[in-house]
Amino acid sequence: MIIKKATNSDLNDVLRIETEAFGHSKESNLVNDLLNDDSAKPRLSLLAMDDDGAVGHILFTRVRITGNEDALSAMILAPLAILPSAQGKGVGGELIREGLRQLSESKVHLVFVLGHPGYYPRFGFRPAGVHGFDAPYPIPAKDAAAWMVQELKPGTIGSFSGRIICADTLNKPEHWRE
Repeated sequence: MIIKKATNSDLNDVLRIETEAFGHSKESNLVNDLLNDDSAKPRLSLLAMDDDGAVGHILFTRVRITGNEDALSAMILAPLAILPSAQGKGVGGELIREGLRQLSESKVHLVFVLGHPGYYPRFGFRPAGVHGFDAPYPIPAKDAAAWMVQELKPGTIGSFSGRIICADTLNKPEHWRE
């Protein structure tokens, strides 16, 4: 498997993966909008390729943290999509690890995700709310563990806190509830 940065010429593959992985077009529409949203920049879009072509996609977009806009560089992982035929084969993990590696090299301090609390902790994510990072919209207490953060620059967690402000496209209440 090869992980590569997605380019404009990969857009059809990206949107196809998002649609097939989720079984509807909500996430593919979200990704398309995020890729055209200047407030999401800088962003990192990666494709996983195998012998059959593109099988997975991950997107990281810029977020700001209230009160710390100039002090921190932060991103959010949203979404991660793997073709059903490639699920359970480690593709998602490879995309996450490579994305985090590239973001770390680009001096990003924190990465957030609203995702499955049984999956993302194996890649170093931990609950964000208890560390003082509030989601853009309230997360119900029963789902609090799904709002997570990963520290890419040691010493960031515990030194900063605030509410996350996503790109305009993602900063809507419908993206923050089940």
